[in-house]
Amino acid sequence: MSAKLPIAFLAAVLAAVAPAFAQSDTPPPANRAVPQGAAREPAPPPSVSVIGARDAHGMLGREVRSAADENMGRIVDVIVDRAGQVRAAVIDFGGFLGVGSRKIVVDWSALHFQRISNKKDAIGLELTKEQVSAAPEYKEDAPVIVLGAAGKLSPLEFDR
Repeated sequence: MSAKLPIAFLAAVLAAVAPAFAQSDTPPPANRAVPQGAAREPAPPPSVSVIGARDAHGMLGREVRSAADENMGRIVDVIVDRAGQVRAAVIDFGGFLGVGSRKIVVDWSALHFQRISNKKDAIGLELTKEQVSAAPEYKEDAPVIVLGAAGKLSPLEFDR
């Protein structure tokens, strides 16, 4: 009789605990939040665009030359506004091998991209070396002064 008691006790415990381990095929109510870590619906696939190899090229590191074919430096950054529109380019101007150079900002419309199919092709700038030399140096976390296409300086306004 002593062996029957533990077996009966074990059967009673299993009968009481079994419903807690049973899985339900009914989904959770729609108004209930899905617990963290639970399976979620997969995200939709991202959209895809194909840009032809001749239609677009990277700008960073590209040489910039004046209309008089003077070396004006290299593009080291691009400035965009809050709407994501390209506003200006930061050019590392002057110096030799990075020594004595300074960064200046020019309006995007002052740049010309006629021949950029090869990485060695330079981007044109419709400003003279004297105009670029007179521009103030670009410093991060400071107001951005942009050298315009007509050679005049204007602050870049983001709060319109």
